[in-house]
Parts: sequence; structure tokens; C-alpha cells
Amino acid sequence: MARSSRSSSTVRALVTALATVFLISGAASAGGPGPGRSPATHTPASATDAYALERGDDDLTRSPASPLAAAFDPTKVDVALSLVNGGFVDPVLVTNAGDGSGRLFVVEQAGRIRIIDGGTLLATPFLDLRGAISSGGERGLLGLAFHSNFATHPYIYVNFTDRNGNTAINRYRVSADPNVVDRASGGRILTISQPYANHNGGNLAFGPDGYLYIGMGDGGSAGDPGGRAQNLNSLLGKMLRIDVDHTSGTKHYRAPATNPYVGKPGLDEIWSRGLRNPWRWSFDPPTGQLWIADVGQSRWEEIDRSLRVGTTPAARGANFGWNVMEGRACYKPATGCSTSGKKLPLVTYGHSVAGDDNCSVTGGYVYRGSASPVLVGGYLFGDFCSGRIWLLSAMTSTPATVVLVRDATATPHLAISSFGRDEAGELYVCDLSGGAIYRITASPKP
Repeated sequence: MARSSRSSSTVRALVTALATVFLISGAASAGGPGPGRSPATHTPASATDAYALERGDDDLTRSPASPLAAAFDPTKVDVALSLVNGGFVDPVLVTNAGDGSGRLFVVEQAGRIRIIDGGTLLATPFLDLRGAISSGGERGLLGLAFHSNFATHPYIYVNFTDRNGNTAINRYRVSADPNVVDRASGGRILTISQPYANHNGGNLAFGPDGYLYIGMGDGGSAGDPGGRAQNLNSLLGKMLRIDVDHTSGTKHYRAPATNPYVGKPGLDEIWSRGLRNPWRWSFDPPTGQLWIADVGQSRWEEIDRSLRVGTTPAARGANFGWNVMEGRACYKPATGCSTSGKKLPLVTYGHSVAGDDNCSVTGGYVYRGSASPVLVGGYLFGDFCSGRIWLLSAMTSTPATVVLVRDATATPHLAISSFGRDEAGELYVCDLSGGAIYRITASPKP
């Protein structure tokens, strides 16, 4: 799976635990709908809107006032897990279709997507790409997104490693049976060459603006030897933003005119840069915040929070710093690096701690459900190796308060490959090595 530089089997052997040290900081061209495509049903901001570049700080005063900014205290929350289903093989994602069906969709790294319907795991896969992809280590079926209007436009988008080891974004249509995808309907949207086997990113999701965002790792090896994350002529080490409802020339998508490098030096698809391996990230729809968990090199894991400002979606033109920086520390050069123009992380935490180490951050979600009112407005994230889960307020300012809500010693011990969210806003966590999906609930701390 697309985690750190470790393979899945190696990381499983490392799965253990303990508390950690935190550093908290404040801081296209035209084209009509393609064959078989539906016209865009979202209304993105127009090209004439005054879109701003994301600044290097993280100032909540720049966001519109919102009742969602109500006080949230992570120190007053107890978190618990309950088993939903087991029997999965290397689950790397759990998500929903947003179609009112209440189904959960579980992505297995080897190439299957399974459905949990009413608590029952269906025998027939939603989609089975085994044999058509490369899997193992940090490769495989890594991401799934449902069209933002899936109820009327039954398309899914998947991110996987093709047989040549490159990143592939494919689109499929659901068949007459809503629980089975028509595999023959598959079409390639985008292929991105990968120089190494690791740091493939893997997540993709539709943003509040209706566009498809794709998180790309830096291409792998170690230390970003090709300097790709800072290179605006490479799609690696970036957050991409594309319009999949329209085409442009020979491309099966087009770059929105409001992307920061359209008409300027740099590739049109790029939305943000300076990422090492953004394995799991998410939007908070009510606020428009974008939360990115970027897997670190050897010392620091980081959580980046970007804000929507007016009509400008979060993280436009942001530079998250890699490989000049790892977390808030200099990486290349090791000392004296420039932070100018860099967006520093909201949270960093270290690998080396007393006892067993952390290794790889897994990003989560801001809770907006109703089953656990005490958790509303809290952002959860975890570490893949240690199994720790932490909580902070989505509206936190400097200094942020980050609370450990599930320690490494808790049972069952989790290899946290992903968090997930259902249609009601309830949250889940995937245990890669245990092959299980757990629901997250919370109650007031006594």
C-alpha cells in the first residue's frame, strides 16, 4: 500500500505502539462533454472569479464566520471502536456512494471493492480488478471516488497501479445491478508515469466544487531524488484538480481555468505542490477545509490544514514544502532552508519515541455525524505502525491542542490503513493486518 518507504509485509512486522512528541504550528482549454459523459451538474466558480493563492500561514480569521466554529474540546472526549465487518484482505479504504443507499464500500489493495449493505458483506464484489493491476508493497488498488452526483450519474473513479507500475485513473459505470460495476465500461482518464515502486499517493475525491482531486506522491525512492515535488513540470508530489465531466483535445478531462498554473509556467492540472506521499486526505464540506496527512521521510509526520477563503477553494497554489522541508524541519538542505512561500504543517509528530516507534501518518476526517454529538467538529487521524489515534479541533488556532484518544496498547491493535465516512457523517477505521472495519463512536469523558 502507498504508505512510507516500507512494504506492507515489512510494516506489519513493525505494528506496535506508544505516545509521541508533537510540534504544533500555526503555521483549460474548451471542450464539450466526451463520449458517454454527462454534462457537468456542478456549478464551479467561473474563470473570472478572483481566486487567490494559498498563503503560507493558516489563519482562521481569513475564513468566513461560521456556526461550525463553536468550541470543541478534545480533552473531554472518549473514543471507542466497534467491529462492523471482518474477513477483508488488506483493506485500504472504506467510503460511501452518497446515493442514499447507506452502503459502505471497502477497497482491498489486491484489486477488489466489496460492499457492506445493512451490516452484511455481499459475496459478489462491486468491482474486481485482480489480475489487471500491480499489487504489493505500496502498489495496488489504492483509491475510489464516486461521481459527485452519483445517484443520477453512476460513475466511479479508481486509482490503481497498472501492470507497468504507473498510476492509472480509470472511470467505470455501474451496471443495471447497482451492486456490480460493468468492468467492460472502464476507460482511462489519466496515466502518470512512476519512476519507482513507492510513494504512489493513492487517494482521490471530489471536492466541494465538483472537481476531482488526486493526491500524488513524489515518485518514490527516498528523499525525492528527482526533485519532483517542487517541479511544476511534473505531476508527482502534487495535489491535482481536474474536470472529468468535460474533455480537452486528446485528454479525457480538462483542467479548470481556475487552476493556479493555467496560462502560466507549470502544468495545468496542478493545484498544490510540495507533497511527499499524501496517502489519505479529506475535505470537510461544511467549511471547505482540506486536511492532508503527508507521510514523512525518516523523522516527522505531518498534518496540513488548508482553508477556503471566499470563493477560493482550499490549498490553491499552496506549497507544502517537501523536499526542502520535512514537517517543520529543514530536509534539503539539512540546515538553513528557506520557509518563504511554504505552508507549514498544523501538526507534526516524531517517529522515534520512548518504546515503539511511529512510522506513517494516516489522515482522517472532521466528524459531522449525529450519533456522537461530543465529537462534532473534531478531526481524527492516526499512525499506521503504532495504531495510535489522535484528536484535535478542526477550528484550532495556534497553539493547537492534540489529544491521544487511542493508545498503542489498546486492543485490538490496529494497522491503520485508512479512515472512512458514511453518508450520515459517521466515521470508520480500516485495520490492514486484521482485515477488519471498525466504527468510531465517542462519549463525554467522565
